[in-house]
Amino acid sequence: MNEEIKTTNPLSADSRATAGADATSEARAQAEGRSRPLPDDGLIILPVRNVVMFPGAVFPLTVGRERSRAAAQESVRAERPLGVLLQTKPEIEEPGPDDLHWVGTSATVLRYVTTPDGSHHAIARGLRRFRVLQFLDGYPFTVARVQFIDDPEEVDAEIEGRARTLRERAIEILQLLPQVPQEMVAALQAVEGPSRLADFIAGLMDVSAEEKQGLLETFDLRARLDKLLQLLAHRIEVLKVSRDIDERTRESITDVNRKHLLREQMRQIQKELGEGEEGNAEIAELDKAITDAHMPEEVEKAARKELKRLERMPEAAGEYSMVRTYLELLLELPWAAPAEPPIDIAEARRILDEDHFGLEKIKRRILEYLAVRKLNPEGRSPILCFVGPPGVGKTSLGQSIAKATGRNFVRVSLGGVHDEAEIRGHRRTYIGSLPGNIIQNIRKAGTRTCVMMLDEVDKIGAGGFHGDPASALLEVLDPEQNSTFRDNYLAVPFDLSHVMFICTANVLDTIPGPLRDRMEVIQLPGYTAQEKLQIARRYLVPRQLTATGLKPEQCEITDEALLAIIHDYTREAGVRNLEREIGNVLRNVAVRIAEGSIEHQKIVPDDLHAILGARKFEAEVAMRSGIPGVATGLAWTPVGGDILFVEAARMPGNGKLILTGQLGDVMKESAQAALSLVKARAARLGVDAEVLEKSDIHVHVPAGATPKDGPSAGVAMFVALTSLLTGRPVRSDVAMTGEISLRGLVLPIGGVKEKVLAALRAGIHTVMLPARNQRDLEDIPADARAQVKFVWMEQVDDAIATALSPLAAESAQ
Repeated sequence: MNEEIKTTNPLSADSRATAGADATSEARAQAEGRSRPLPDDGLIILPVRNVVMFPGAVFPLTVGRERSRAAAQESVRAERPLGVLLQTKPEIEEPGPDDLHWVGTSATVLRYVTTPDGSHHAIARGLRRFRVLQFLDGYPFTVARVQFIDDPEEVDAEIEGRARTLRERAIEILQLLPQVPQEMVAALQAVEGPSRLADFIAGLMDVSAEEKQGLLETFDLRARLDKLLQLLAHRIEVLKVSRDIDERTRESITDVNRKHLLREQMRQIQKELGEGEEGNAEIAELDKAITDAHMPEEVEKAARKELKRLERMPEAAGEYSMVRTYLELLLELPWAAPAEPPIDIAEARRILDEDHFGLEKIKRRILEYLAVRKLNPEGRSPILCFVGPPGVGKTSLGQSIAKATGRNFVRVSLGGVHDEAEIRGHRRTYIGSLPGNIIQNIRKAGTRTCVMMLDEVDKIGAGGFHGDPASALLEVLDPEQNSTFRDNYLAVPFDLSHVMFICTANVLDTIPGPLRDRMEVIQLPGYTAQEKLQIARRYLVPRQLTATGLKPEQCEITDEALLAIIHDYTREAGVRNLEREIGNVLRNVAVRIAEGSIEHQKIVPDDLHAILGARKFEAEVAMRSGIPGVATGLAWTPVGGDILFVEAARMPGNGKLILTGQLGDVMKESAQAALSLVKARAARLGVDAEVLEKSDIHVHVPAGATPKDGPSAGVAMFVALTSLLTGRPVRSDVAMTGEISLRGLVLPIGGVKEKVLAALRAGIHTVMLPARNQRDLEDIPADARAQVKFVWMEQVDDAIATALSPLAAESAQ
């Protein structure tokens, strides 16, 4: 094998000197990439700088050198142990035999890891002692023939006695060390055998690597135990001296505190005798601020009590800053009765009309409040709740109300709040405690007569071990209680009765009943196309022109183009997506003007395809055909109204009803009621009863991924089933909504305005509604009413008469 034997006597200095490698042979072997098999007693060597591994120990190793990486990787690949040898000189980068100790520990690599920064690490467990007999050449890593050295299995009484003393001294050291976990003591007591105990303690010793190497090279167990006992005895003396010094230091610190207390007492005595300073300027400043704050009697009493505590407290005390922060918060809150701004009803009306188009009901309610406030300044502020789909202007309406009433505006976002302390604050017993959002925003507003918007009140998190924030809001939003609102941090009552609270929500269903009962709910339904056109012309286009840096004379969007965007590129109750699309158009123009290709652009409907792409929405009427069994219903959703199709199909069977489309329980019952009503009126409708008995009916409502529920699709289901069984198709320009009963009555439903607007958006101009919903007609905008033909239904027969087309034979006659 052409191996060069470096030495035959590892304990001879002369032989170690002759262990200089034949560098030429080794370099040639590495260059040729030869990897010869290891001899039976051969061991892959891993040189380490400052680590001494003992048998039984698990130790992390950083593998940085190329030869060391090759050694560790070969050990893992071949599943052979690794010999860990300590370098005699840690600074040498490529150690040779003369630079290594010749006694080490064999180890198995438990895990080999390469980190993202390119460094290599290995976790190894020590196995047995060994000493090197000879180093071998011709490998890309260090290899040596070794002799393993094991401790005797049988021990005499002297070794047992030394091991017992060693264990006791080690436990004594652990007790002298601070913050030693009990698991360490338990692990020490669980080690069995003198040899294992010695290696375990040697691995834990806080000594130099050379001293640990000396213990590793001590093969005689008795001598090794004696060395360890000597090292532990010295360590115990050092720890005892350190503990004595620490105790004396503590006594010195205690003496400093005692002197500080005496000095503080002396200062107080001098103050009483008039021999000290006239007074603390800071305390005097706080005392004057409390007097000028015009606090209620109970609050001023609590503030002066805390001021006395602060005066007696040394500045170094941990509670000093907490008391000071509390007093500063009390002084920043607006306790004094606010000066009412003059109320100008005409000016308020002008501001509301200027900022928002439409919304007459809300504007009327705000003007009513201002009129009452003008006549009765001591009256309570209303607590309003704006409910409507996203993008209809609920949040911006609150800012306009503040502007119209001459008040400051603050906003509290309640979406996702699940901790009662967010509303009521934390108690001052906790470190870092703060007042709740209500008090913090009152301080931010600087006055009690502000408009406070509680945004997304329907999205408050459910109550848990942190408390229920919705229940905490009951006191805030109750006009009978909020005059004495008590924040946990303040611990004194604060008057919120002059605050004008405005809540916003998308739906009412998720708001708890007691909380909903305390608010005056005002619905904000979606906008019609004409209303959106006016909003875009008055507000959205000017705002997007400013955002894009364009001037009005550089870009003009025609009303026809805006209507095209409204109908073909957006389908929403509000105007958020409309504003985004207008912004896309104006940014396209801005790019062309910035490039210098044009100086002015007038946007017409024909330009939209090149800018916004193909139309995103089309009238759903085009999706329907004259096939019997398909009816168009109207639905209400949290984001406005929408249309839905009810499809019915018949197949041979035994009279079973199949329902699909993610229908809720109420909607399933409506379908069953519709089928029962058809069966009951089969003769009147011209339906063969035998056909019903021998057929299965399948009712499907498309958009199967969307859950649907509610009773208002009853009329549409009845019409679809009647159309299917009579063969008369449903008119494509008719949409319907209403609940049915088994007596054939059409019952009233909700969301009339949203549903009618959804029909208009879909291009439908005939809407069938329950007759008892005529009272809701005034909620529909006048321009929408002018475009729609309403059919009022008392019985389902009214629906059949209007919705179903005549048979082909009848129409031919």
